[in-house]
Amino acid sequence: MNGPVFLSVVIPMYNEEEVIETTYRRLTEALEPIGETYELIFVNDGSRDSTAKIVRRLGEQDARVKMVDFSRNFGHQIAVTAGMDHASGRTVVLIDADLQDPPELIPEMIARWREGYDVVYGRRIARRGESWFKKLTAAAFYRLLRSMTSVSIPVDTGDFRLMDRKVCDALGSMREQSRFIRGMVSWAGFRQTSVEYVRDERFAGETKYPLRKMVRLSLDAITSFSTKPLKIAGVLGFFMSAVGFVYLLVVLYQRLFTNTTQPGWSSMVVISLLFHGITLSLLGVLGEYIGRIYEETKRRPLYVVADRLNLGDGTAGSAGDAQQRELLKEPVGTGVLRS
Repeated sequence: MNGPVFLSVVIPMYNEEEVIETTYRRLTEALEPIGETYELIFVNDGSRDSTAKIVRRLGEQDARVKMVDFSRNFGHQIAVTAGMDHASGRTVVLIDADLQDPPELIPEMIARWREGYDVVYGRRIARRGESWFKKLTAAAFYRLLRSMTSVSIPVDTGDFRLMDRKVCDALGSMREQSRFIRGMVSWAGFRQTSVEYVRDERFAGETKYPLRKMVRLSLDAITSFSTKPLKIAGVLGFFMSAVGFVYLLVVLYQRLFTNTTQPGWSSMVVISLLFHGITLSLLGVLGEYIGRIYEETKRRPLYVVADRLNLGDGTAGSAGDAQQRELLKEPVGTGVLRS
């Protein structure tokens, strides 16, 4: 592929052997009519099946198919970051491999970008094939996150979006370990708009975001963009201390001026359980933030690349990525960028 690339499509993958060929076909069918140069950057996030082999075979047939192959599983948000690091297009699209987000929407996103928008994200107006529990918890999460942060993060959106080169470079300078890409895009600013669509059910395979990972992502989102849990902990601690002091006055009054006090353990056990429970909850909130500080101070790379396909020497990443590597003399492929 000669000349500059207009569009880079980043596709994170984890055990997607059942769907990856269909994903490639639908992407090419959606992008060929645009008449612009493009590249498909598949990021293999430590898959244990034949996902990487299938992409490698596709790459041998089509030089526009590229792959970043991780040494192990580093997580979805890190895989998206690696894809952006290696993207060279003037525009960058993030889309999962499971085809729940339609590749056919990309031309419309490009049209909105041509109108002058720097970020065009997909907004889900309906979600097919998902349980009522997941729909309810997802809706609650987005609204809770919006209420707790000073950053305006659009509700009912995922990572499916198109970004201008300058937005991708801005994200490339953010190297925190606990990553929430859609929040980082909102924090960066720029002119943003949405296109609406109905999210399909998964084409094949099983979800890569079970409840445990959804909870982890929620914690990353809240602790990365809000300190309100710490403030709530302080307010709650003060309130419970006030309640305890009032109850102490009541006990002293009963003991000194009445004969209603009864020996026993009931009240003491209730108070002890209440206060110890609150104390442990507050310590848990503090622990989440302290743990993130600990992870950041270790300065480890976000990911380790075991192999690449059709990416040359690995220096074709974003402008910000290449510039910082040159300044810091970091080894190519480690994903380390220090500010």
